[in-house]
Amino acid sequence: MSITVTFPDGGSRVYDRAVTIADVADSISHKLAKNALAGEVDGKVKDLTTVLDHDVALKILTWDDEEGKRVFRHSSSHLLAEAVQSLFPGTKFGIGPAIKDGFYYDFDSEHVFSEDDFEAIEKEMARLAAKKSVFEKSVISREEALRYFEERGEKYKVELINDLPEDAEISTYRQGDFLDLCAGPHLPSTEKIKAFKVMSIAGAYWRGDEKNKMLQRVYATSFPKKAQLEEYLNLLEEAKKRDHRRLGAELGLFTIMDEGPGFPFFLPKGMILRNELENFWREIHAEAGYQEIRTPMILNRELWERSGHWDHYKDNMYFTKIDDADYAVKPMNCPGAILVYKNNLHSYRELPIRMGEMGLVHRHEKSGALHGLMRVRCFTQDDAHIFMLESQIKEEIKGVIRLIDKVYGLFGFDYHLELSTKPEKAMGSDEIWDIATTALREAMEEDGLDYVVNEGDGAFYGPKIDFHLTDCLGRTWQCGTIQLDFQLPEKFDMTYVGEDGEKHRPVMIHRVLFGSIERFIGILTEHFAGAFPTWLSPVQVRLMSITDKQLPYAEEVAEKMKAAGLRVEVDSRNEKVGYKIREAVTQKIPYILVAGDKEVENGLISVRRLGKGDQGTMAVDELIEKIVAEIKERSNG
Repeated sequence: MSITVTFPDGGSRVYDRAVTIADVADSISHKLAKNALAGEVDGKVKDLTTVLDHDVALKILTWDDEEGKRVFRHSSSHLLAEAVQSLFPGTKFGIGPAIKDGFYYDFDSEHVFSEDDFEAIEKEMARLAAKKSVFEKSVISREEALRYFEERGEKYKVELINDLPEDAEISTYRQGDFLDLCAGPHLPSTEKIKAFKVMSIAGAYWRGDEKNKMLQRVYATSFPKKAQLEEYLNLLEEAKKRDHRRLGAELGLFTIMDEGPGFPFFLPKGMILRNELENFWREIHAEAGYQEIRTPMILNRELWERSGHWDHYKDNMYFTKIDDADYAVKPMNCPGAILVYKNNLHSYRELPIRMGEMGLVHRHEKSGALHGLMRVRCFTQDDAHIFMLESQIKEEIKGVIRLIDKVYGLFGFDYHLELSTKPEKAMGSDEIWDIATTALREAMEEDGLDYVVNEGDGAFYGPKIDFHLTDCLGRTWQCGTIQLDFQLPEKFDMTYVGEDGEKHRPVMIHRVLFGSIERFIGILTEHFAGAFPTWLSPVQVRLMSITDKQLPYAEEVAEKMKAAGLRVEVDSRNEKVGYKIREAVTQKIPYILVAGDKEVENGLISVRRLGKGDQGTMAVDELIEKIVAEIKERSNG
């Protein structure tokens, strides 16, 4: 008997007997065996104890793999449940999955959990983890599973078992004194779980249904090393300091009021920031050959039925009646852009036609999902729609990628690409989807770009490339997107006159760079911690004098700077200069200028640069020239 195990790099090993995944890891290196958490066998994640008795493709999963983290944290959720069972007997158990950056478990308990319980739970988890309990899997019959959990009054587990398909394998995992209904996989033992932290508590209806009982959801996180946990907690603390909602209020950028939940109000300083971003957007789009349009916010029902939004998106839309006819507030800009295209006849010589729009859209979000500027009910998409020949697809996609790269590079963002393919609910044939998906794939590959495939996550009308940018804290945000669409040109009977004099169907690209202006401002606020580059900063310069005696000179300098196009404030309050400087730093103003007797006498100004401290004195004209050049270059300082 021989078994060939093939690895992701194309290499393989032959074994003369059945082996476990752990055996394979150990045969490669003791270090890999020590770090192994699970294995991916022919695309399915399995326990390290899984026996391989036939030829397989295998990937050893460690903490460096997302699926490895998921196994680690799912096992940690069982450890949390065991600790709760130990501390609070009589607790009934819901589910405990791994989630991004951690895990949770839902409990039905007479004890009302609070932050006062966190330390006790963590201590009990540490005690249990130190016992090095093995995660033991057992495959049992449906009858045996029902009998076990019914005897213990675990009604949530019984409900889960009854909802499983008749032919489903039913398994349990035991570690120590805790046994759970679970498909796995899990770590070999609790020994690997070295660091954990209970983070928060929330209410959660059983199975997400408000008709069911509300359970207590305990959130936590875990890591293989204490240093990793400390780094994560420090990152969270830094993220709190950078929270755009707090900074938005402190810096006077935006607010959200009870009168309009999910509908942000931009304040005067926030509008300066927003307008600068929009000016930049218009500038680069004009350079790239786009024409700007503006389409109505409300259009009739027939249009949304034709576009497919009525069938695929109406639960997220707002509606109204006008003259007894049904209308909808637009959730997307594309049908309006199509109507603009159809307003004229077009020749193949005109294509590609690139139309850009700063379009305000409205989408219904549940109140629990709203989050500052990141998740709102109305937002401005920096949309563009490109109408082109099929032969122009790849070059247009490459052009959009270069434009997005230019934007993200300006702000110092790294990013990665994801290709999303046909979803379950989609318009159009598999053949058309294959053509569109292949075009996106080839455009990236011909430019040497790396990407990952996100199966089944395309828009209902076409595949897409999503840009996930990484901020200074290492967090990722999905912003830019490129969607290729053969469907809407067909549905709207869009045409152009070809070289042969006949009518042909154009192809359409939908794309955004920022994603939405509101969300991008939220991301920038957190990325820069409110200390925006000078060109974006609502106030670029604040001037102050040491005493009232130098105030006329400070005001004279301010007027000169305003004449050069700078956004300047003069702090003329009767306060100590040190206090004024500290407040200007709190307000994240890039240039803080101080005038004293020496500065007045010599026609100079004392310069402090945010984040860099005292820069000494400079001639006023020289400083103006320097700041103007920095703004023109859109430097990040």
